[in-house]
Order: sequence, then structure tokens, then C-alpha cells
Amino acid sequence: MPRFAANLSMLYPEHAFLDRFAAAAQDGFEAVECLFPYAHPAAEVASRLAANGLQQVLINAPPGDWEQGERGLACLPGRQDDFRRSIEAALDYAAALSCPRVHVMAGRMPPGADRAALQDLYVANLTWAAGQAASAGCGLNIEPINLRDMPGYFLNRQDHAHEIVALVGAQALSVQMDLYHCQIVEGDISTQLRRWLPGGRVAHLQIAGVPDRHEPDIGELHYPWLFELIDALGYAGWIGCEYRPRAGSEPGGTRRGLGWRPRG
Repeated sequence: MPRFAANLSMLYPEHAFLDRFAAAAQDGFEAVECLFPYAHPAAEVASRLAANGLQQVLINAPPGDWEQGERGLACLPGRQDDFRRSIEAALDYAAALSCPRVHVMAGRMPPGADRAALQDLYVANLTWAAGQAASAGCGLNIEPINLRDMPGYFLNRQDHAHEIVALVGAQALSVQMDLYHCQIVEGDISTQLRRWLPGGRVAHLQIAGVPDRHEPDIGELHYPWLFELIDALGYAGWIGCEYRPRAGSEPGGTRRGLGWRPRG
């Protein structure tokens, strides 16, 4: 049976972030992920994990200036020093939280930028970051993201992500495959899973309903079939529940929407 991790940046929006750990544990989650925990001391996040018997399985590296539209630094010319500081900060947090993986966002392409030059920079930055992660005993993920939700984002397709991983050639670097983004960009999810999961380079999956990014029991993807396929393909990693509850911030809204989740 797939193992599900609650994404605390999206689930339980009726609670303050640090209170979401307890809510997730009460609903039977054993693992959590989040985007950017850096507004809270790592020791306090670690305390919430321990108090609720939870494992942190994924965080994102700092993405740059989110409010100004930055969505990662790895492909941005002239930001190599900022990128390195973001990786150092992420690895420090990952160590404090005993978190095995960090998602490194690629970034949006600057207007008029040469894609080939950006890819050379992206590969060079990831090569450095993968070396740092390996020394810290941590893994890094890169994730294709759809251009509807994130216009201009550099990395959009599964085959491109796997190409980048091959170019870097580091054991510490893997692909994060979000089935929501993959359906919007490429579709044919069953074939995509059959193609990429057996290669062993997909280290983390994420899910949401398509097209509205709500619970996975509504929309155009039939997740019960996909969960059976994921099991049959031997995937043993976590599946992050990175969706927006359809009830929004209503008290108990996330819990009411968990009927999709298979329980063993």
C-alpha cells in the first residue's frame, strides 16, 4: 500500500503551521512534508515532529524572493552565491529535522534568456549542490512543474528532469514526480509511471486532483487505479499529499476530505 505524507504547507489551513503537525498525526499520518519551514526555528519544528511521532520526509530549499515572483535560483544567472547559501540553509534544516530529501526548485527563466546557457548553469549548480548533499547524507530532488501554475518555469517534463539527473551524474540527485503537474503537461500518467518508476531515479511522488488541485478523489485522474499501479511497480517511497482542501480553511475541512485515502 502506498505511504502518504501530509503536505503541511497546503493541508490543515485552518491551523497555524506549527499546529498542523498534531492535526496530521491525529488523522493517522506518519509522515509530513512542507515547502519552506524557514520562518520557524528548526528546533521548534523538530520538537513538533517528535511530540507527534512524525517523520519529516521532504522540505524545499529556499526559493529566493517568493513575494517578488522568484521560484528557485538554480537556473538564474548571477545568483550562484544566493543559490549556494540556499542549499546550505536547506541542508542545515534537513539535518536538524532528520529529513532525508530536499527539493531544489529550478527557477523561472529570465525574459530572453538562452535556454542552453541556463541548462549549463543549472547542471553546474546542481552538481555542486549534489556534492554538498552527499557529504551531509541527504538527497536532492528536482521536480517538473507545469507552466499554467508557474509560468516561465525552467523544468516542465519528466524526460527533461531525467536528462538533467543523467548529466549531473550524482547518486544524491533524483526526480520528484508530481502526478498533478505531469497530467497537466504530459498526460498518460500510467505510461509515465511505467516508464520512470522502474529506473529507480524517482525518489518522491506527489498527488492532487486535476485540474483544480483539490483532493485526489475528484477530477480527471482515477487515483485508486494509479495507487495499485504504483504498488505493482514496486515504488517504496512516500507520496506527498500536496493539494488544497476543497473546504478551504473551514474547521475540520482537511479531515472531512480524507475519504479518498486507502487505509490498511
